[in-house]
Amino acid sequence: MTPEGFITIGQQALEVTLLVSSPLLFAALAVGLLVSIFQAATQINEMTLSFIPKLFVMFIVLGVTGPWMLNMLMDYTRRLFLSIPGLVG
Repeated sequence: MTPEGFITIGQQALEVTLLVSSPLLFAALAVGLLVSIFQAATQINEMTLSFIPKLFVMFIVLGVTGPWMLNMLMDYTRRLFLSIPGLVG
């Protein structure tokens, strides 16, 4: 296996990881920001207040984008398995 092939596989893995994790991370970021603005405006300093909305939104986002995430992971895995003969030989 050449160093270029190894770097390409690593680069593709990082790209897929970023693409798959970004919807959940951005949803958690947005909800956390909204809850923190609400807490600052009402002066409610409860640490557990942001947990339930984040959890609820994460389940919704996972339900909406889950098939796309699974499809991305399956495509990457399929490409990786199909490239094994070229990498070994």
